[in-house]
Amino acid sequence: MLPAALNNVIEALGRLPGVGPRTAERYAYYLFRSNPKVSENIAETLAELHTGVKSCPITFALIDADEEVSSFYSDPTRDKSTVLVVEEPLDIYAIEQTHGYKGTYHVLGGAISPIDGITPEQLHIGELIKRVNDDNVKEVIIATNPSVEGESTALLLEKLLHEQNPTLKLTRLARGLPLGVDLSYADQITLSAALENRTQL
Repeated sequence: MLPAALNNVIEALGRLPGVGPRTAERYAYYLFRSNPKVSENIAETLAELHTGVKSCPITFALIDADEEVSSFYSDPTRDKSTVLVVEEPLDIYAIEQTHGYKGTYHVLGGAISPIDGITPEQLHIGELIKRVNDDNVKEVIIATNPSVEGESTALLLEKLLHEQNPTLKLTRLARGLPLGVDLSYADQITLSAALENRTQL
């Protein structure tokens, strides 16, 4: 019973992950009641999204359309002999917030998931192996997500990288129970990792 234009906005917003029908309605109504310039600004920035952003051809991090490669790779202060492997580009920024890592990155573009139709061939694994050889990489840090898909991807990476370069140092980010979480709320993968990575007191 809503006006068509408002209904179209609700439907469009409802396609976003994590946005249910009621949230989409609230967002759409907020935009309608706001200054039209708010909607215009959102429309303009969305229109520029696909033309203004691209993937780095080496690291597959997100970069401006006018950049050649990611600054995470071109910056001379970055250690090219260490590569931290993540599933998605935004994972890089979570690591960068720590200000504790000075190597380079490699984005796989997802994790192996047969249910979703994501196979190893669709990920940037071949490019990672090439980088290890081209940049004389000494250590690869695997930072895939602690999920079934992330674990499967990590195991495959370990196998393929060791086959290509047996002397390469392969490490994983430490995993375990986060602070403030009750044991009863922890999932099996997290608990298994916490047991495996237990430390002596």
